[in-house]
Amino acid sequence: MGALARARRVAATHALRKNRTRRGSRAAGCASERRASPRGLAGTPALLALTTQVPAPWRDASQTLETERPVDRLKIYKTSPVLYDAMMALSTAAAKDIEPELGELIKIRASQINHCAFCLDMHTRDARKHGVSDQKLDVLAAWGEAGGLFTERERAALALTEAITELGDGHVSDEVYARAAAVFTERELGQVIAMAVTINAWNRINVTVRLEPSRR
Repeated sequence: MGALARARRVAATHALRKNRTRRGSRAAGCASERRASPRGLAGTPALLALTTQVPAPWRDASQTLETERPVDRLKIYKTSPVLYDAMMALSTAAAKDIEPELGELIKIRASQINHCAFCLDMHTRDARKHGVSDQKLDVLAAWGEAGGLFTERERAALALTEAITELGDGHVSDEVYARAAAVFTERELGQVIAMAVTINAWNRINVTVRLEPSRR
């Protein structure tokens, strides 16, 4: 019996040592994982920190938006008064022999396409002074879907204006040109073309220098 008791004690001692060894290995593994995983913001794990931090490119963009100031644009009509005088002369020449209402519709439609806020503000006011209805101005951007609200002369002029303004196809189509030629005399057609070209020039200058409408 004495030998049996000693054998049992030896077996228990071996089992206890083995359990201690296993616990020590686990603890060492956890410690190594903690050392391999750097801490993030305010002691949070790195994986969580990565989800809460703003990526560097976005931080740079937001900082740029906050600190960047608009670039001062050229006051071109002050620095180049000759240009202004020439543009005014061109506008006067283009407006001859065209009814003012039609001329304003041409100017507004081109300005809508070119996103010229200054010209839109000016010519919508001028159009109302010349008797263009609010309904026409409200739907001008979709004049092709407005049924009989616009006259055939107005529709032909607007189609030609759009074609001159948007030269994505590299040309003004024969169909658009023929439609205008059918309702305007040669003199009138030349003036419609001149009007569309002139307002496009104004638009491009004003958009480039960011000329803004005055607040009323």
